[in-house]
Amino acid sequence: MDAAPTVVDDVMTHRVVALRAGAAFKDIVKTMWEWRVSALPVLDDAGRVVGVVSEADLLPKEEYRRGGPGRYGQARPGTDAHKAWAVTAGDLMSAPAVTVTADATLAHAARVMARNNVKRLPVVDRAGALKGIVSRADLLKVFLRADEDIAAEVRREVVLRLFGAHDDLGRDSEAIGIEVREGVVTLTGRVCDTDLVPLAVLLTRAVEGVVDVRSALAGPPRRPNLDPDLPDADMPGPDLSRPQRTARA
Repeated sequence: MDAAPTVVDDVMTHRVVALRAGAAFKDIVKTMWEWRVSALPVLDDAGRVVGVVSEADLLPKEEYRRGGPGRYGQARPGTDAHKAWAVTAGDLMSAPAVTVTADATLAHAARVMARNNVKRLPVVDRAGALKGIVSRADLLKVFLRADEDIAAEVRREVVLRLFGAHDDLGRDSEAIGIEVREGVVTLTGRVCDTDLVPLAVLLTRAVEGVVDVRSALAGPPRRPNLDPDLPDADMPGPDLSRPQRTARA
């Protein structure tokens, strides 16, 4: 299929604020407040992303403000209690940073977010330099696509290519109806090769902006048997090359 899928570069935020590892605690809080963000990438001297500081990394400072975990013994296992004493981005950040490249598909970015339980990803080039930020909300922008655009792409990239290739006259592809409402695609009509229907549904689901696919595609209508006393034309007839036995009275 020739239609290029939407990639991270198409939806990401290109203007990004970042921190150096030596940024002080209060400067981090101030930057988050001014930019209305809940996480910031941390860069090394070469501009490469080495970590991310989020609100969750800052909260231990308040959680243990009146008494650190060491006051009553060891910190709870699995906590970031040690960050209660951290004062710089380098000490607070979660590292290594979970990143994605600008040419990654939205599906890939969504999987990375889900697997790592993060809400946003720094976007980097092949050298690890910061290029932008992509968030969960950015990934959902594709579902704002107009129903008419979705229908046109399904017709062009799925129906014509899949069914037109198996029908020299294009009758199959012309007979297929495509209706899109709120991103839900409904395919209707009859096709000669029903084995292609599952593939049509799969390819339609992969079109950018499709929420769901409903298939009402069916095979060609069966021809009526006008004379039930005659053998079916599709059934093999007698083998006349062999001698036939006749019943004796």
